[in-house]
Amino acid sequence: MATNQEGGVDFVLYRYTPSLVAAIIFIVLFVLTTAFHLYQVIRTRSWYFLIFVAGGACYICRALAHNDKQNIPIYSVGTIMILLAPPLYAASIYMTLGRLIMHLDAERLSVVPVKWLTAIFVTGDVIAFLMQAAGGGIMSSGTISAMNTGESITIGGLAVQLVFFSIFIIASTIFHYRIRQNPTEESSKEQSRSSRATWEVVMSGLYIASILILIRSIFRLIEYAQGNDGYLISHEAFLYVFDSMLMFFTMVAMSIFHPSKVLSGPATARRASPNAELLPTTRHKTHISTV
Repeated sequence: MATNQEGGVDFVLYRYTPSLVAAIIFIVLFVLTTAFHLYQVIRTRSWYFLIFVAGGACYICRALAHNDKQNIPIYSVGTIMILLAPPLYAASIYMTLGRLIMHLDAERLSVVPVKWLTAIFVTGDVIAFLMQAAGGGIMSSGTISAMNTGESITIGGLAVQLVFFSIFIIASTIFHYRIRQNPTEESSKEQSRSSRATWEVVMSGLYIASILILIRSIFRLIEYAQGNDGYLISHEAFLYVFDSMLMFFTMVAMSIFHPSKVLSGPATARRASPNAELLPTTRHKTHISTV
């Protein structure tokens, strides 16, 4: 293990030789799932989900690093891409819940007002995104002090992401409980349509993706908190098991439980419109119970 003149441990880009086979496998997996998500977006015109598609790409630099472990730009770009994909997924999940609540005419059952829900969580996501991007950018300078500073900023970004995502999961769960207890007219109609997916199918996808992203975020936070010489960051297998594989399963889950199964068509577009209240519609009034 390398040490500096002060007796501390030097910052090392990789404490192993990045696996070429593993990198290629995940390149193929992410290319295939990303291409299918793009197809789903285009076919269903669910353009709001493009940001999720943008998150599905990350491991080409790991393949390049196999034969060039000392290349700082390759390390920095690869690190930034891997860090930034989950925040893109998270932003899509936030927007999907907001649209689903509007689609079900269930704004009254949301813990956070729908007009603020997406804005609040996406703002937190953007802050986490920028902090992680800044941390990765600072690390690209190549000096030990900059890399340590970059790591600290990245840890902060991961912490912000973890806090907002945890609150989001709680808010989603409360909304789900409330609408099950006090179904709106639209949610009741959805449940009666046995020939198609229901709103709970979309919620299932959001839960699965959220839990996977949450586990991944906890892992990355612990990994960076251990430092550059920590056990987790020194063993590549952890990166693939608790990051790459979890994010791949996130893409698969959101493909199976794709929001467009419910959030598509003119009705959804009308309800999601900021001027929806001006359009002729019959609203079902429900008694709201709180948890």
